[in-house]
Amino acid sequence: MTELKNLWLTETIRLREEHAGPLDDLEANRLARTAGGDLPTRIQRRALWLAERDGLTIALEHWLQGARLALIVMAVLAVVSGAGLAFAALSDGQTPVNVFWALGSLLGLNLILLLSWALGLAFAGEHGATLGRLWLWLSEKLARDAKAAQLAPALLLLLQRQKLNRWALGVLVNGLWLLAMLSALVILLMLMATRRYGFVWETTILGGETFVAMTQALGALPALLGFSVPTVEMIRASGDAALNIESARQAWAAWLVGVLLVYGVLPRLLLALVCRWRWKTGRATLQLDLNLPGYAQLRERLMPTSERLGISDAAPEQLHPIENGTSDLPSDGALLVAIELDEQRPWPPKLPKTVSNAGILDSRESRHKLLEQLSRFPPARLAIACDPRRSPDRGSLALIAELARSASATRVWLLPAPPGEALDAARLGDWHVALQQLELPFADSAPLSWLETGHD
Repeated sequence: MTELKNLWLTETIRLREEHAGPLDDLEANRLARTAGGDLPTRIQRRALWLAERDGLTIALEHWLQGARLALIVMAVLAVVSGAGLAFAALSDGQTPVNVFWALGSLLGLNLILLLSWALGLAFAGEHGATLGRLWLWLSEKLARDAKAAQLAPALLLLLQRQKLNRWALGVLVNGLWLLAMLSALVILLMLMATRRYGFVWETTILGGETFVAMTQALGALPALLGFSVPTVEMIRASGDAALNIESARQAWAAWLVGVLLVYGVLPRLLLALVCRWRWKTGRATLQLDLNLPGYAQLRERLMPTSERLGISDAAPEQLHPIENGTSDLPSDGALLVAIELDEQRPWPPKLPKTVSNAGILDSRESRHKLLEQLSRFPPARLAIACDPRRSPDRGSLALIAELARSASATRVWLLPAPPGEALDAARLGDWHVALQQLELPFADSAPLSWLETGHD
């Protein structure tokens, strides 16, 4: 995953906690502390773990797929719009084409919006809001993932801190207009190659010399690239009627194509390249704003020097399947641990020499200590003993899940009832359903053989 995606997901988690309250992050904090690094690195590790657990990572991929589809749709619309401009400029081959009306059709809207973009960039710093909002709206609709709703606001907030949104939108706006101008240029060449056009200019209040000066001024830059410019005689003669001289038609056609290329295509191409360069250089400077309250509050939980104990986070509202062996550290050995056993039950049972006893977890301190140990030395096989006379509350199930993620393989041992007692069938069924949701194997017999050898 790229650095931008990491920061993006981290900002999304911050926004989610800001609006919906703190997430169940006990295990995420512990894993981030174990991995080490500075505070931004730990914040990112925590956020990425939470994003993976809550499905935001998959939602991000869905959003990106939607964004690509939205971009394709807008690109197709740009190409069609550019073709429409060319057809509007040369609407009827049997009627002489008014060159300045044609030029206005091809470049008028483009130049107005180009000036608007430049003024917005210079004074407001925010431009392309309409196209940008349209793209974000289409991206969210095409993603079809309810969890993707917070991704777009998080991205905008992340980019605004480094003022990168203007360059990202600049690439979008100028890139789409570049496609439109290229489409118009291609259609213009195709029409001129397959049909015969005559060119005129008309006026009521302006003098002929005005059009001569305008034609020569507009053709000066295209002439440097090799495009021909009508002579003064051709320009003056075209004011009365369309010239049937082949050289005059070709000169006007080349002038029109050159002006479209120089004042329509090239400015958008150069601006798109500049915006892309600023985007790529600015993206390398993106970082988290640790002064934000959402990040500042994590310092005490993620840095070992100020770690706090005794705070119980809310239990998760739903159970997530367990994927064993996810740690990057090598796993070794076998371990037996029990959860909240009463004093009437003798513990531990007689264990093989290769199996270690982790005791009974009956306090937050004991749980925290064992989880920290397992994060550094994950066992190859872990057996968790539970008393099925107790209800499978969310806190116990969350602890079982957290322990299971620390081992390569895990089994749950549902202890038999003490002599003279019987297990409640309904409560035992609740245990079975909960452990099946966690996708953890369980049994009512001691898994000592499996702990010792790795098989039954």
